Amino acid sequence: MARLNYLELPVSDVAASKAFYAAAFDFGFTDFGPDYSATTSGDTDLGLNGDQSQWTAQVLPVIEVDDLEAVEAKVRAAGGDITVPIFAFPGGRRFHFLDVAGHELAAMQTEG
Repeated sequence: MARLNYLELPVSDVAASKAFYAAAFDFGFTDFGPDYSATTSGDTDLGLNGDQSQWTAQVLPVIEVDDLEAVEAKVRAAGGDITVPIFAFPGGRRFHFLDVAGHELAAMQTEG
């Protein structure tokens, strides 16, 4: 069965993006040269590509979390901007935010 296993974001400042995701979601990164860093969890990983010649179009990544309100506070504290406040959808709740590189992402919590 096919599944999403990696998401790569174009970023102009790899260090600032690493700091944001570490502060907001406790992600750890491994550097692969001066312009690339990635999580290496073995699950769905996040790559931060600082080489502008390799940038692609953006997508809306969704990060599943256990405590949506706590993560919203951490996103704000890490320098993120909330673009869509918390809302309910069938199966859970989520909010959208901009990271420090200007990417729009979502954080979601499933019902249960």
